Amino acid sequence: MSSSNDMTLPYVPNVEYNGTKPTGGDALTQNLNVFYEAGDIGWMITATALVLLMVPGVGFFYSGLARRKSALSLIWLSIMSAAIVSFQWFFWGYSLAFSHKADPFIGRLDNFGLRDVLAQPSVGSERIPDLMFAVYQGMFACVTVALVSGAVSERGRMLPCVVFMFIWTTVVYDPIACWTWNPSGWVYRMGGLDFAGGTPVHISSGSAALAYSYMLGKRTGHGTHALNYRPHNVTHIVIGTVFLWVGWFGFNAGSALSANLRAIMAAVVTNLAACVGGVTWCLVDYRLEKKWSTVGFCSGVVAGLVAITPGSGYVPAWSAVVFGVVAGVGCNFATQLKYWISADDALDIFAVHGVGGILGNLMTGLFAADYIAALDGHTHITGGWLNHNWKQLAIQLADSVTGMAYSFVVTCGILLLISFTSRLVPALKLRASVEEEEMGIDDAEIGEFAYDYVELVRDVKPVDMRDHDDFTTENDDSQSVRSLSRHSQVPIHVRVEKDNEYPLRTFTRDAPVGTAS
Repeated sequence: MSSSNDMTLPYVPNVEYNGTKPTGGDALTQNLNVFYEAGDIGWMITATALVLLMVPGVGFFYSGLARRKSALSLIWLSIMSAAIVSFQWFFWGYSLAFSHKADPFIGRLDNFGLRDVLAQPSVGSERIPDLMFAVYQGMFACVTVALVSGAVSERGRMLPCVVFMFIWTTVVYDPIACWTWNPSGWVYRMGGLDFAGGTPVHISSGSAALAYSYMLGKRTGHGTHALNYRPHNVTHIVIGTVFLWVGWFGFNAGSALSANLRAIMAAVVTNLAACVGGVTWCLVDYRLEKKWSTVGFCSGVVAGLVAITPGSGYVPAWSAVVFGVVAGVGCNFATQLKYWISADDALDIFAVHGVGGILGNLMTGLFAADYIAALDGHTHITGGWLNHNWKQLAIQLADSVTGMAYSFVVTCGILLLISFTSRLVPALKLRASVEEEEMGIDDAEIGEFAYDYVELVRDVKPVDMRDHDDFTTENDDSQSVRSLSRHSQVPIHVRVEKDNEYPLRTFTRDAPVGTAS
């Protein structure tokens, strides 16, 4: 968030909460609205709504990448994260992250239940009140947890994940947000530059997703042809990317915490990094596979957005091109890390968000410029290497490594605690059974499905089906067709389509789909 210094706005007198008077100022005796600009408040409300839009964007993006039988569960977890984290933020999350009397590591419970949070100038900027800052920052927490939720893809149970959301926000996100953005935080005081969430949002979520993937174990069939599948719905990925791209304007430009030139510059570099990141990833994929991948373009867009996040209020427009290129190449190749470290990060969350956040933090240390930060009229920084502030890169590296290590270790601790508790409360068992995994999380955990009455195309990359005993063509009515699932009781009609060199089997059901792939 932007730092605020020499402000001339009137200061709302602090009225201590006594159980009867309104908190953060007494609206019965004075008009609290006169202390703030209507344009700033209007922009921040709009930015808050844009950030909330990113939550279903994450859900659609993850859903499209996964297999059909677990598509709905990933959307469910994303929107559920908004509900769980919003309550946690009201309950004590905001106070732990942004209380006015915070310690260097974590805040206090002065604002428990949003107590005394109304019209006082916020710790983020005196141009907006505490209440506005609280709801805006709450959306950041929601998006971060939604990003982590993709780690349970196709084999994690949902109830323990929901419990994890509340605990993780409390002991991981809130402390990192406090030390990064609260003026009392140790990274803030050290001079760390993180405009909109390189460490609190992306590095922490990527590291947590990697830890969750480790703790869950690999999906059944990992390393075999059964999991060599294509994303089941590229349209969902595109829709999710659009939601994220639009929402990121509120995410980055809104972090200026007022309507000013700095917000405009943040919007410019955000869009430019996204465009360059998408094109770069697509070109890398084309060089390797000779295909213009839509999924690759969308992944590159997100990688560019992730990388520019910490620097969006600090770096000049031309540097956004560098952010996009580095993120597009770096995150693309980082998708191979999961094979080297033997982790089943099914949706490449660590590669895009963890690695992308680290790259963004480091590049912010290189390209941060004092004149960009000063565009809001009151923020003063020493800048990065562009301003010959050579130590800034070391500060950014320390922030990144600390955030990654803290998130990974504490996430493992939380999951171990939940796993131990599951011995007493079986409902908290982290992983679905083999039967439930084969059935699909949508069927096993929700009982609802992403698609009804639709044509199904098998997820697994096609092979020559003539090598299999159960191969059947339209002209061979005498042979029986094996069902895709032992749970299916409806007829499945098969036709063979020739797509260049590979035949594709297409299955059409005469009843609602519940057991796809």
